[in-house]
Amino acid sequence: MSKTVSPQRQSSLESNTLSCDSSLVHLERVRQVQSEIVTTEKAQQMAQFFGAMADPHRLKLISALAKAELCVCDLAALVSMSESAVSHQLRLLRNLRLVKHRREGRNVYYSLADAHIVNLYREVAEHLDEA
Repeated sequence: MSKTVSPQRQSSLESNTLSCDSSLVHLERVRQVQSEIVTTEKAQQMAQFFGAMADPHRLKLISALAKAELCVCDLAALVSMSESAVSHQLRLLRNLRLVKHRREGRNVYYSLADAHIVNLYREVAEHLDEA
């Protein structure tokens, strides 16, 4: 379904968009950056990662796991979700290597996969607190 934009709205959109004054390509900069730009495969992996982080329920689970290692029962109580729903979300996070688990007797405990995940979560939270 496409939307039509009124001429007044289009003018407003264009005036809020910053662009180059001329269509001059800075070849030296383009060549320098082009060799360092993320590959398509890596971009797809990153999109999956950020897609997983785009769900409020999963972010609440990550928030809890940034504080402590927890079992499914504890996580379900913390985020007011069923154990089944929490398990489903944790499976998705585990498949993307965002969380890891360990078994202790009949319980399975989850934690964030590594310091990168903890740091990323905290950096985003701090960034949003600055606003």
